[in-house]
Amino acid sequence: MTPPALELNQVSKYYGDFCAVQDLSLSVPHGCIYGFLGPNGAGKTTTLRMILDILRPTSGSIQVLGSPSALQVRHRVGYLPEEKGLYKKMKAWAVIAYFATLKGLSKTAARHRAHELLERYGLKDFANARTEALSKGMGQKVQVLASIAHDPELVILDEPFSGLDPVNQEVLEEIVRDLRARGRTVLFSTHVMQHAERLCDRLIIIAQGRRLFDGSVGEARRTIPHRVRIETSDDPSRLESLPSVASLHSDGADRWQIQLREGSDPHEILRACFELPIRLRSFDAAEPSLHEVFVQLVGPGAREAAFR
Repeated sequence: MTPPALELNQVSKYYGDFCAVQDLSLSVPHGCIYGFLGPNGAGKTTTLRMILDILRPTSGSIQVLGSPSALQVRHRVGYLPEEKGLYKKMKAWAVIAYFATLKGLSKTAARHRAHELLERYGLKDFANARTEALSKGMGQKVQVLASIAHDPELVILDEPFSGLDPVNQEVLEEIVRDLRARGRTVLFSTHVMQHAERLCDRLIIIAQGRRLFDGSVGEARRTIPHRVRIETSDDPSRLESLPSVASLHSDGADRWQIQLREGSDPHEILRACFELPIRLRSFDAAEPSLHEVFVQLVGPGAREAAFR
């Protein structure tokens, strides 16, 4: 049986009496996109630094590509840190090529790889521009490309979407999907749920250094009851007597939210509205969003972080 690309077993990190990460375990399969989610201060960056052997855990064990230390397999790992920066006077292609040579590529191969990546992801015309002349989004894309220029098996991205405009966010999502399509494993941290919802095969949610959830996006959505939202000028209180309805409350003028019992079919509500009858202006039976799951698990204090 193939071991996971990354495995943490009961990992904790203390700074004096302060616990930044507590008894954290996770397993990241090869070839997947794995989201590492949590509000600011949850322990995400601390955990990523322990994975990379920048920090040593107080207790527990970490396996990276089958090795007890990422340093032993560093040429097979790519990393984009949260604190980003470029050599301002270097050209875009030269930055990417430089980092590729640090990971073992020859100068010729590194230069070819740099130009190949810049062309593929829309930066061909800026290959010879100094990085100080690039926009923030372009500069961040150059840094992402530098982290994958050596074609690593495992790519770790710490808050890669932070500060990017929607267009550059789409390009970064394309890069991540391309890596998975080529069998690479991507672990990225974020507190923006929309990216995780679109990209992740699996995800973990942590808060205050502890794991709250680990599984697929679908499994995450099933952790909270299904809800139906309706808009009607009629009195919907008769719906409360249905076996599938757990609660009914107003969302404002003529708008109502119905929480269903576990395993209930939302379309039972729609059928009941036709039969009673209750005249509807709108009916929404969408699945809970990952943001709703996040807030439910982490608490109301997560709202600001989740929307940043």
